[in-house]
This record gives sequence, structure tokens and C-alpha cells, in this order.
Amino acid sequence: MADTDVQSILEQTRKLHRDRDASAQEFRPGVTPILPSGAVLDEDDRAALVEQALEMKIASGAKALLFERRFAKTIGVRKAHLTNSGSSANLLALASLTVPELEDRRLRPGDEVITVAASFPTTVNPILQCGAVPVFVDVDLATYNTTLERIEQAITPRTRAVMIAHTMGNPFPAAEIAELCAERDLFLIEDNCDAVASTYKGKTTGTFGDYSTVSFYPAHHLTMGEGGCVLSNTLELARITESMRDWGRDCWCEPGEDNKCLKRYSYQMGDLPHGYDHKYIFSHVGYNLKSTDIQAALGLTQLAKLDDFVAARKRNWRRMRERLEGVPGLLLPEATPGSDPSWFGFVITLTDEAKFARGELIQFLNDRRIGTRLLFAGNLLRHPAYKNENYRVSGELTNSDIITERTFWIGVYPGITTEMIDYMTDSLREFVAKHD
Repeated sequence: MADTDVQSILEQTRKLHRDRDASAQEFRPGVTPILPSGAVLDEDDRAALVEQALEMKIASGAKALLFERRFAKTIGVRKAHLTNSGSSANLLALASLTVPELEDRRLRPGDEVITVAASFPTTVNPILQCGAVPVFVDVDLATYNTTLERIEQAITPRTRAVMIAHTMGNPFPAAEIAELCAERDLFLIEDNCDAVASTYKGKTTGTFGDYSTVSFYPAHHLTMGEGGCVLSNTLELARITESMRDWGRDCWCEPGEDNKCLKRYSYQMGDLPHGYDHKYIFSHVGYNLKSTDIQAALGLTQLAKLDDFVAARKRNWRRMRERLEGVPGLLLPEATPGSDPSWFGFVITLTDEAKFARGELIQFLNDRRIGTRLLFAGNLLRHPAYKNENYRVSGELTNSDIITERTFWIGVYPGITTEMIDYMTDSLREFVAKHD
């Protein structure tokens, strides 16, 4: 296809997007749905997807590599490796700690990994899937994160790692927990899926741990439709991650490349004959968790808008917080001291004094087309999936149970306008006033 044909198609694609955008209905309170989360896509995003389709770039290649480099620079780490989902990123990060190269530090079956009970399952499931034992700790209400003290109290001689998320974009005390992990020779994995561009003590989340992970599902700060990423500052860990992601192979050539080391047929590894093709030597029991260039092309156009997305999230959250201040029965969220969150959503917990139940309030909001979500799984240990799993609990899970019974969240993502924020907060105030 000639370049002129491609450019013509892309211009038509952009015009299609503009036409559809222009025909979108204006916000009508109580009629137009207000989603709790979602992707914000423009004509550049649509054109990027179409261009990659026209070029038939259907596997992982140059666009994926370019995104990895740019995203690593944006976060402030040395290496980033794209995956097919944020869940896969968590699995890949945890599984990469099990390899023999890590010697005495490696994670073995039966070892313990500290995590939080009020979480999303895919932060915890890799621990079980790798044969380790999750150790659950509680969180604080208002920040919805755990504390240094809870982590420290949970450590035993069997502890090898800590794997926790920055809940709803609000950073956990990452500097202190990272320092504790370094002192105790523990790995730290930051699940940064909800917190891209958040900072703690002036440092970007995702840069404190040995690994950090990100999701590009449409609900998150940037989207590729599906997709995720594992990031690391340590080249040794990054090399392990790449191997584990790419079938467990020993070769580091990108797909479509050959003999970058200039000794492709000169290796002798394992019990293989000397000269066995290095592209087909496997040094780890790995996976195929790669993404595609089509996804990465969308990620690149999204990444260019990250600053605007983050500013909108912060602006929406701040207005929501100001307009709900002092409403009885509602415990409002608080930023972790020393942090500047890039908020994922606005979390509300009903207080002991609330004269209404969560279900009543959520139904009222839903009737007004205001979308709500619970704080993920609440206390994971109350779910059927974990009834027969091997785990340990450190301390009480009182706040995790409160979250299960009385917490929900509403949206602040960039697709929500000031008019929508005002409608949501007016609705909340109206409901509470009727029950006061």
C-alpha cells in the first residue's frame, strides 16, 4: 500500500473520530451514565491503531520496544518489559524471584510473601501460584494502605518478599517499607497499577521496589485495551524478567532479530550439544506473556497525554473532596502523608454513625446513573477462592472487614467533567440529608 493511500486512510480515520466526537450528547444529569472508570481516547489513538493494522504489525516488535524505553524513562527506571496484562505483570514479577540465579534469596515453595487482605486478587494470586504462602496484614482506613509497623510485625524467618499495591493511586509509605526490606534482605514488589505518576516524598511510585508492575486495562491511567508492564532498576532482574516473559529462553534477541551476540552457534548449556542454536536454548521455566505492536502503538499516543490525564484526576478528586467535606456518615479518603497521589478513584467508607446502609446509598446513586464500585475484593479471605488455600494472617483484619461491609468508590477519571463531579456530590449530600 502506497504511503499516500495510508495517509488518506488515516485522515479519514481522524475525521471519523471528530465526527463521532461532535455528535456525542452533552451531559444530562440522571440520564447520561457517569462511569467510575474508563479510557479517554482521541483521534491520535484511533489513527495509531489503524496505522498498525494497515502495516500488519500484529506481534511484538519495534513499537513495543519504543514504548518500553519511553515508559521506563517516564517512570524513572532502567528497564520496562511489556506484558499482555497487568495480572500477567504481577505473575511475571513474582515468578522471576523463583529462579536459581538468585541463589539463597530466591523464593521457594513454602516461603512467605507479605501482602494485604483488602486487595485485588491478582496482587495475591501469583504468591499462591508460585507455591509461596501469602501473609495477610490489615490496612488503615482513610488511606486504605498498610503501614510500616504492620509489615515489620509480619516478618518471620520464612519471609522472602513483600508484594503490595498503592491502593486507588494513594501511595503506601514506600520509602520506609523499601528501607525495611533492604535491611531484612527482602524483595519488594510495588503493584503500581492504580498509581502511575503518583509520588511519595518527591519520588515516583514504581521506583522504590525491586520490581514494579503496571496495568494498561481501560480503567487505568493509560490504556492499550489490555496490557501490562514489569519495571526494574536492576539489570540482573530485568534480564530474568525478559527470559521468563519470552518462553524462558536464554537468548536476548528480539523477535525477528538473529545473532546479536555474534556467537549464536557457539554455546554449550545444560546437556545440549555444543553449538546448539542459542535462540532455542531455554534457561528458565517461563511463559509467553508478550504484548503486540498494535497495543504498544496505542500506548505511545496515550503516554503523550499522561500529564493531562493525571492533572484531571487530581483536579476531580480535589473538587470531590472539598464538596463532600463535613457530610455526616461519610469517612472521606486522605492522601498518605508526604505523597501526591495520581488518584484512581474517590473512596468513601460509611462511619459507625451513618444512618443508612451501603446498599441503600449505592442503589440511590445507581438510580441516578452514577456508577459505583466496591473497593475491589474487600477482605480476600472471605471469598470462596481462598477458603482452602495455605496462608497466614498477621494481626487483626478489622479494617479489611469494615471495607468489605461499608466501603465503595466513585470515579475521578479524566472523562468526568466538573459538571459531573458537582452532580455526584450534590446527589450524595441529598441522600445523606434525607437520612439525617
